[in-house]
Amino acid sequence: MTEDQKGIRLSDSQRLSWLRLIRSENVGPVTFRHLIARYGSASDALEMLPELVRRGGGRRPIRIASLDEARREMAMAARMGAVFTGIGEPDYPRYLRHADNPPPLVAIKGDAAVFRLPAVAIVGARNASLIGIKLTRIIARELGQAGYAVISGLARGIDRAAHEASLDSGTVAVMAGGLDKPYPPDNLDLFAAIPASGGAVISEMPFGWEPRARDFPRRNRIIAALSLGLLVVEAAERSGSLISARFAGELGRLVFAVPGSPLDPRAKGTNALLKNGAILVTETADILSAIGPLVDRPSLDDTAFFAPESAFPSIPPPNETDRDRIVTLLGPTPADVDELIRTSGIHPAAISLILLELDLAGRLQRHSGGSVSLL
Repeated sequence: MTEDQKGIRLSDSQRLSWLRLIRSENVGPVTFRHLIARYGSASDALEMLPELVRRGGGRRPIRIASLDEARREMAMAARMGAVFTGIGEPDYPRYLRHADNPPPLVAIKGDAAVFRLPAVAIVGARNASLIGIKLTRIIARELGQAGYAVISGLARGIDRAAHEASLDSGTVAVMAGGLDKPYPPDNLDLFAAIPASGGAVISEMPFGWEPRARDFPRRNRIIAALSLGLLVVEAAERSGSLISARFAGELGRLVFAVPGSPLDPRAKGTNALLKNGAILVTETADILSAIGPLVDRPSLDDTAFFAPESAFPSIPPPNETDRDRIVTLLGPTPADVDELIRTSGIHPAAISLILLELDLAGRLQRHSGGSVSLL
C-alpha cells in the first residue's frame, strides 16, 4: 500500500455524522477526538452529548447540528465543487494531519494531490512594498520549480504575490471563513484561479460563515500546519504574519524571514524574527537547503487519531465526588492535566471524561500545551 492509499474511508452516512458532530455546540477538534475515541463513532457520540452536558453541569441543552443542517451544508459544498475530507482519509492534507489538534473535517475545492507535495508557507504584509512583492514572486516560482507547493492566506500584498507566482506549480489558499465566503473580495479572481490551475482552497469553517477578526488566527495556524516551514517576507511589529510565525514555531516547523531596512516599519517584524532565531533568507536556496532534509522524513501512523482509549472500560465511571474534586482544583488560571492527575489521585481515564463533560457543558477552556481552566 502506498503512502497516498493509507488511512480510512468514510461512508456517506459517517461523513454526515462527522459533520454534525463537529458543527455541534462546544465540539472542537480536541473534544471531537475524545468523543470518537471513547464512543467509537460520531453517531454514537451524538447520542451521548445531552447526557455528557448534563453531567458536566450545563445550564441549558446543547445545540446539536441536525441531519438536515448537515445535508444542506453537504449540498452547498457539492454545488461549488468542494468536498469534505476527514482526518485519516487519503486526501486529507499530509502535514496538517500531524499537527496539534488538527480539524477533523475540512472542506477542499480543487485538486487534493497538491497536499502530497512538500510545502512551504509564505506570508507577509498586505501593504507590501514593490521589492517585497518582487522577491516573493521569485521565491514562490522557484519553490514551485523545485517541486514544492506554496501555502498562503489569499490576502492582499505578499499572499497574493505568492499564490500568483505558484499557480502553475501548485498553491493552496487557506480561508478564514466558509469556502463560499472568500475574503477579501478583490481577490475573487485568484480564489477561482487556484483550483482551476491544479491547486486548492481549504477551510475548516462552515459554509455560510463570514470571516471575523478572531477567525484569522485560526486560519494562520492552519497555514503553518500545512507546511514544513514558513517564510515571512514583510511584517510590522504587530501583524498576523508574526502570529503565523509563532504558530509555526509551536508546531515544530522551520521559520524563515527576509531581512529589511530598519527604517521600514514593514521590516520590524521580520528583523525581530531574525534576532530571535529565524533562518535568514535572501534567496530560495536558503529555504531549500534547510528544508530539504525534512521532506523524506517517515510519516506517522494516521490511524492514531482513532485509537480507542482502552483504559475506559476497565474502570468505573467518575462519581459526583470525583467531579466536585476536579472542579474545586480547577480555576481561571490554566492548570496542567498531568498535575491535576497527580494532585487529585483520580484515575486519568476518569479525569479525561470529567474534562470532556465540562468542555461540552461550556465550562472548560483548553489551552495550548494541553492545560485547562474553568470558564
